Amino acid sequence: MQTSTPLQALRDQLVALALDGMIVPRADAHQSEDCAPHDNKLQWLTGFTGSAGLALVLRDRALMFVDGRYQVQVRSEVDLHAFEIHHLHNEPLDQVLAALPAGSRIGFEPLLMVNSQFTALDATHCELVALTRDPFDAIWHDRPAAPCGVIREMPVAISGESSADKRARIAQVLAAKGADFLAITLPDNIAWLLNIRGSDIAMNPVAHSFALLSRDGAVEWFVDPRKTAALSADVKASLTLSDFDAFLPRCQQVAPGKRILLDGDFAPVALRFAIEQQGGEVLWSADPITFIKAHKNPLELAGYRESHQQDGAAWVNFLAWLAQEVPVREAAGNPVTELEAQQKQLEFRQQQAGFIEQSFSTISASASNAAMCHYHSSEKTNKAITRANFYLNDSGGQYQNGTTDATRTLSFGPLDAQQRLHYTAVLKGFLSMFTLQFPAGTHGHQLDAFARRALWDLGLDFDHGTGHGVGHQLLIHEQPQRIAKKVNPWPLSAGNIMTIEPGYYLADRYGIRIENQVEVVESQPGFCRFSSLTLIPIDLSQVEWSLLNEQEKQWLDDYHQQVREMLLPRVSSNSREWLIAATAPLRVQAS
Repeated sequence: MQTSTPLQALRDQLVALALDGMIVPRADAHQSEDCAPHDNKLQWLTGFTGSAGLALVLRDRALMFVDGRYQVQVRSEVDLHAFEIHHLHNEPLDQVLAALPAGSRIGFEPLLMVNSQFTALDATHCELVALTRDPFDAIWHDRPAAPCGVIREMPVAISGESSADKRARIAQVLAAKGADFLAITLPDNIAWLLNIRGSDIAMNPVAHSFALLSRDGAVEWFVDPRKTAALSADVKASLTLSDFDAFLPRCQQVAPGKRILLDGDFAPVALRFAIEQQGGEVLWSADPITFIKAHKNPLELAGYRESHQQDGAAWVNFLAWLAQEVPVREAAGNPVTELEAQQKQLEFRQQQAGFIEQSFSTISASASNAAMCHYHSSEKTNKAITRANFYLNDSGGQYQNGTTDATRTLSFGPLDAQQRLHYTAVLKGFLSMFTLQFPAGTHGHQLDAFARRALWDLGLDFDHGTGHGVGHQLLIHEQPQRIAKKVNPWPLSAGNIMTIEPGYYLADRYGIRIENQVEVVESQPGFCRFSSLTLIPIDLSQVEWSLLNEQEKQWLDDYHQQVREMLLPRVSSNSREWLIAATAPLRVQAS
C-alpha cells in the first residue's frame, strides 16, 4: 500500500541514494511513444497522460517538461503546486541542469536514456549517476506487470519481402560500414526485420524485445519465450532465441575486439556502457533498418491503398451518421457527445473486413477540448457536439494490410467570421502541400513553412509538426522522415508514407486540424509530390471561398471526385446520399 505521495516517495529515494535529483522520463528501454503501464513511471509520479515529457525531481523542487502539444493538457493533469511546468524544447533539461550547483548528483536509469541525450546532459557541471537498479521497484507497490502479448507472423504476401532477404540486405550495410554487429532496440525495426507483429501495447503491433544481427545475417532475438508460442517452427528455427534479460550480458560477451553499430538517438546509453566496459568499439550510426523500412515496397504500398479505402468507407458512414444525429439530437436536448461519437466511429471501423484495432487512441474533441491537440475524452471532460462549435476527430485503424491516420474538423451549423477565417487558413496550409512539387531528396523541414504560410500571414502558428511517417501495419509515428520546423536530415523520396496535418488551436475556444495520409510519388524525373492515400470528404461548409485560388479549388474538386468514385461502392446505402453531397463540385457547395 502506498503510504506517501509518489513524489515524496521518490524524494525519499534521493536521500537513500545520496542524490540531489533524479531524471524521470516517459520512456522504456525501446523509446516507445506509448509506454506500457508497467513502464509509465512519469504518469504514476505526476498524473500526466501525454505521450512525451520528463520530470526532474530535486530535493526541494520538481520540474515537468512537455512540448507544445501538451502545454494546456499538462496544467489540467499535474499538481501545479508540486511541479513547475517547462517547455521540453524551449527550456531544455540541459539548461536547467547547467543552472544547478556544480557537482550536483543527478540520478538516471541508463536503459531509459539514449546516448545523444546523455552526451548533452553530461556536458553540464552536474554529476550524472547511472543507477544500477530501478528505484521505482521500491516505491511503486501496485506496479502493473510487464506486458506479455502474443506475437504473430506477418505473411510475405503482405510484407512483400522475406525476412531472410531483409537480413541479407542489412548485413550488406554492416559489412560496408565495417561493423560486426547491429544492436537493434526499436521494436518496430525488429518487427519489420523478422516479419512478425506483436501485441504488448494496444494499437502498437510490436513486441518488446531486442536483437543482435551479425554481418553474416544471423539474428539472435532476445524475447520472453511466452510471447513466441504461436510462431511456426520454421520462424523459430531461423533465429537464435534468448531470454529478454540476456541482451546486455550478450552484448558484453561479444564486445571484445568487435565493432557494434548503435543508433545514438534511440539505443539506451546502457548499451554503450556495457560494450565499452568489455573493450568493444561502438560505431555510432542510425540503425539502417529505420531508413530502409521507410521506403515501402509495391506490396506494402498496395496494402496502404486498400486499407485507406476500407477506412474511408468507415469514415463516410460515421460522418453521415454525425450529420444526421448532431442537429436532431441537439434540438431534442439529448446531444451526441465526444465519447458516444468515438464509440460509434469504432463500430463503423469494426464492420470493415481486415480491421484489427485502432492505430491510436481517438481524439474526439468538441469546442474548447479541441484546443488541446492531443486531447482524449473521458467521463469527466466529455462535451456535447453542437452546431455552435467545431468538432475535431483524429483517428485511425490498424488493418491487416496497412495503418491509417486522418483528421477532420467538422461544423454542423454557421460559425463566426474568426472561426471561418482560421479554418480557411488551416485548409490553405493543407492545400499548399498537395499542390506543391519538390525535388526528390528534399528534407521535411524545407517544406514545413508551406503548411504555415496562410497562418503566418494572420500572425498565427501551431506548435507541432506538419507531418510524420506511418508504419506498415506498424507504429502510427514512424521514423525517420518528419515535416516540422526542426531540422530533419532524412530526405523524402518516392515510396515514403507521411501525414500532412496543419492546425490551429485557440486556447479555451476551439481547435482545427485537417490531416491526410500521403504517399510520396515521383511527379517527373527528379521531382516528387504528395499523393493522398486518405479518402475522406473535407468539410467545406465554413470556407471563405474568396481566399482560395483556382489551383486550390481544382485540387479539392479532383480530390472529392476521387473520394466519391472510390467509396460509393463501399459505403452503406444510408451514407451514399450524404457522400454525393459532401463531394459535390465547389460550384455546387459554394452556391
